[in-house]
Amino acid sequence: MIENYRLFIDGTWRDGSSGETMPAVNPFDQEVWATVSVATQADVEAAIAAARRAYESTWRNTTGLERAALINRLADLLEANADRMSLLETTDNGKVIRETRSQMSYAARVYRFFAGYADKIWGNVIPLDQRGVMDLTLREPYGVVAAITAWNSPVALLANKLPAALAAGNCVVIKPSEHASATTLELCKLVQQAGFPPGVINVVAGKAPVGKALVSSPGVDKVSFTGSPAVGREIAAMAGRNLRPVTLELGGKSPNIVFADADMDRAVVGALAGIFGATGQTCIAGSRLLVQRRVYGEMIERLAERARRIVLGDPRRPSTEMGTAANEPQFRRILEYIDIARSEGARLVTGGEPARDGELAKGLFIQPTIFADVSNAMRVAREEIFGPVLSIIPFDEEAEAVAIGNASPYGLASGVWTRDISRALRMIHAMRTGVVWINTYRMVAAQGPFGGMKDSGFGRERGEQGLLEFTTTKNVMIDFSDDQRDPFAMKT
Repeated sequence: MIENYRLFIDGTWRDGSSGETMPAVNPFDQEVWATVSVATQADVEAAIAAARRAYESTWRNTTGLERAALINRLADLLEANADRMSLLETTDNGKVIRETRSQMSYAARVYRFFAGYADKIWGNVIPLDQRGVMDLTLREPYGVVAAITAWNSPVALLANKLPAALAAGNCVVIKPSEHASATTLELCKLVQQAGFPPGVINVVAGKAPVGKALVSSPGVDKVSFTGSPAVGREIAAMAGRNLRPVTLELGGKSPNIVFADADMDRAVVGALAGIFGATGQTCIAGSRLLVQRRVYGEMIERLAERARRIVLGDPRRPSTEMGTAANEPQFRRILEYIDIARSEGARLVTGGEPARDGELAKGLFIQPTIFADVSNAMRVAREEIFGPVLSIIPFDEEAEAVAIGNASPYGLASGVWTRDISRALRMIHAMRTGVVWINTYRMVAAQGPFGGMKDSGFGRERGEQGLLEFTTTKNVMIDFSDDQRDPFAMKT
């Protein structure tokens, strides 16, 4: 039976006003398993209007304690439905169930983290030069927030935005990727069960025109986007025309740097996790592996041996280690970059082809692929592939590793593997990335702020900084003196 997902606007389920739907295709077997209603400009405007009404009439007047109770209730429901939600997400985007299941629990943790902040959003009392004047700052919500997410981890990515926006007192209109909309809409069933007032959370689905209608609307007060730098630039420009602030979590070409003194067993695992976890379809993928020349050959050999044993298969099976490309366009993109790497002279160590054996025949599977002897000037080392393709680059000294690692338009994450604490501290300061991992990779926490530099975007998600992204500062001055002032001169 094919599931039909409708739009969620003002607390109700409705078809898009045009009646148009789009298919949800399982990338494992290429079967259509659901349909999703496509929003129109009118639907987007209705969702924004519903969010505005909810904000003005209800949500802005709730206490932090009341908001926290609802967000915690949603976290409870997400945990209770984690098995079903993870199966739906795996069906929708081909990510292995062992990761989508853990992401549901992690998302619930993030909701609880921000729920804990909902009644603790306080400002400051600021001492001034002037006697008899009290100065206060207040942190207030923007109002209506547009949240746009990507297809690789819909529920986890939304958890970086939605609970923080709600805790701060905003109402939200969500636009999920057209390639993976189902679990975002499924989450709205839990929103209803949790008892959120109508209009506080809305979802409009569809392709690029839906996102453009949402971002360009003067009824939106703040935009939070996760996706590619190219689309991020367009969104920043559209929001800028209305002078609306944006948070952009964009792509990465992250360096994962292995020094000769590293624990090689751990470094091998970290390198594998960095690029083959989630089929490499993650913005923090450690797609550039920089290896000190003394251990370069050993690292290549050990990685190749383990990569050849990665278990590909039905992503719904717990034993499967790597799933599919999430959709047909991404599948083609990854294969194109593999061809580019060959043409540029990179040495193929393993993989490099679609995987078609047995049950893999219908699916969008690509062999775990490793290229060695890569130059940082090659496109395969400079452009985000978003797939299971690793570029290994040799280096000799620490300064060279820093130079290569930072020679990228991106600046999202970096990893450093060393037993030398002094070197680790130097590398932390030297790397131009928003996240630096030392002797680990692809680790996240609700408390830790996340975001990038350069083409990887700006602003932060998660942690206290992630909450403050959804608030604006109001300054209040109270003159309690009896001073008489000159009405024609500013009081200083």
